[in-house]
Amino acid sequence: MEYPTHDTKEVTIYDIAKELNISPATVSRGLNDHAAVNKNTKKKILAVAKEMGYRSNTFASNLRRQRTHTIGVILPHLNSNFLSAVIAGMEKVANEAGYNLLISQSLETEKKEIANAKTMFDSRVDGLLVSLAANTASINHFEPFIKKGVPIIFFDRVFEHKQCTSIVIDNVKAGYEATTHLIAQGGQKIVHITGNLSRNVYADRLKGYKFALLENGLPYQDENVYSINLTSEIDLNKALNKILNGKALPNSLFVANDSCAVSCIKFFKKAGIRIPQDIAIVGFNNDPLANVIEPNLTTIDYPGCEMGEVAAKNLINHLNGVHDINSTNTIILRSGLIIRESSQRKSA
Repeated sequence: MEYPTHDTKEVTIYDIAKELNISPATVSRGLNDHAAVNKNTKKKILAVAKEMGYRSNTFASNLRRQRTHTIGVILPHLNSNFLSAVIAGMEKVANEAGYNLLISQSLETEKKEIANAKTMFDSRVDGLLVSLAANTASINHFEPFIKKGVPIIFFDRVFEHKQCTSIVIDNVKAGYEATTHLIAQGGQKIVHITGNLSRNVYADRLKGYKFALLENGLPYQDENVYSINLTSEIDLNKALNKILNGKALPNSLFVANDSCAVSCIKFFKKAGIRIPQDIAIVGFNNDPLANVIEPNLTTIDYPGCEMGEVAAKNLINHLNGVHDINSTNTIILRSGLIIRESSQRKSA
């Protein structure tokens, strides 16, 4: 018996029912291994379904159950080792629990983030994992999820909301540790290169930097802080040229991510400045780059994979009724300073 290939039209249970001259309800029960359908009929239904190229419409089935087993993920960008590690952690947990991830990137703009949120909402994701774009001013675009009872977990770049959980590291402590280490290595004029200060991660690292200066009797000066677009090579080079051509060269640099810190090392070495003897440098994130650059980069270990796993586990546990994410507003993960050659002026 030959069946049409159905190149453009999906085979339905009605097509199978017509072929076997039985009711669509019987076909549906047979495909779902219902006890009311005898074994011979089930075999015929399955054989014809396979031959006709029938595919179970799990999306429609899930919609009837009010569950799509899909988790939406909105990231600021995908071109960072940290966020790659976060996604790896999320996928590991989601796959083990039978969930799929729908991943999108805002490209660091609120406008694109709003469009991403609408796509996720229209796709009926069961829950949402979000790291905010650099210039997101409000989270009004996530209100439809909150009103519908769709759980949201913010991670890394977060926005405090009483009905959402945030997962972060203690960025204030991390900024403090990085700056204190530079001071211990003889740092007197310490420049801090950071991102958009409207985001918690950069604002908190700046707080830690300030606390360390204050505690050690060093003055805080606005001109020693460069808030730039960390993904822009042009912005970074402008800042570095300004530092290089300033009145007095700083003897220490605390940079808010490793890729920029590595660029700083390259820039100053090219200018004939010794690292760490002339300028000691500390980065942030513990990217693989930190171990490749010469000298190896001192950095803050940021557990990206763990953050992804914790975010996914908490969301899935909430969806499965294990616990309520609204009862936990903030989860703080451990981080720590990893000391390497780029900052060890005294030992060097």
